[in-house]
Amino acid sequence: MLYDLNIPWSPTTSPPDLESTLRLAKHFGYDVVALNHTITSGASIPNSPNPITNPIPVLSQPHPSYPGGSGSITSPSPVASSTAVPSPKGSLPITLRRVTITVADPSTTNYRLPDFSRAYDLVALRPTSDKSFQWACLSTTEPPSLISLDMTQSLGYHIHHRTAMAAVSRGSRFEICYSQVLDPKGQPDPARARSNFIGNVQSLIRATKGRGIVISSEAKSALGLRAPADMANLFNLWGLGSEKGFAAMGTGARSVVENEGIKRRGFRGVVDIVQPAEGGEDLIRKDKEAAEGKGKKQKQKQQQQQGQKRKGGANGGQGGQQAKKMRKETKP
Repeated sequence: MLYDLNIPWSPTTSPPDLESTLRLAKHFGYDVVALNHTITSGASIPNSPNPITNPIPVLSQPHPSYPGGSGSITSPSPVASSTAVPSPKGSLPITLRRVTITVADPSTTNYRLPDFSRAYDLVALRPTSDKSFQWACLSTTEPPSLISLDMTQSLGYHIHHRTAMAAVSRGSRFEICYSQVLDPKGQPDPARARSNFIGNVQSLIRATKGRGIVISSEAKSALGLRAPADMANLFNLWGLGSEKGFAAMGTGARSVVENEGIKRRGFRGVVDIVQPAEGGEDLIRKDKEAAEGKGKKQKQKQQQQQGQKRKGGANGGQGGQQAKKMRKETKP
């Protein structure tokens, strides 16, 4: 099962264009995709206690890892129902709803991360400075699902091995979006943007040694999507082996979704009841009946032993009296 965890979405996205992108993703073999809503920290984040709302439409059943994944489709919000794309069942991949928060100052974002986690399926951070990168890797109240960097820009800091692996050990993953290099629209210098992308990707691969990396598309249209095999071969040229390249779109991305699902359906994100044991109720009833029967037998045995003791004591008293009487009679 392959995953593409970054399909950009905004309130102005055309439903037909979105549907064509999702259909092509399904054709390429991506079984699970995530619609990504990007928010800039600061003015775009409502202040507490205003609730965080999720405007992304619900297009499919929940992922099996999330609550309600084996049941019916989650009822969408009024905003989602008005923008939902009608499509035949099974023609589109399973769709998750994700938010990416562009962070420059961590103090304006940290206290609202739990609210975003409750509103969205996935929460990603895009740091734009060394301070925000260190915070995203080490100091967030809840580890983000993904740390997504704009690889077309000069980062201005070095990605250290210890910092990157500390983020991976906390459960976060680093996301690389290949459409940034294949279609660098909006960049003042596309050649420079491609050069920055390749250098930053190689730096991240060296820092993580190829571990904890997720490859996504960030395709703004269907033309920005590529087949998984093509991307695995391309990243192989930049130092990420083919096996790790496929894992970045498969098992690596799946682990992100599974971990977030466990956080939402498990007790404090630690204890999770997967499935009750078969015949569990019958076994409990039989054990209870066997324990009750054993207790009754022990009680009856104790009563019988007590009765025998009483009977033996009474007979012993009568025998003692007869012996005393016979001794008196034999005396001269």
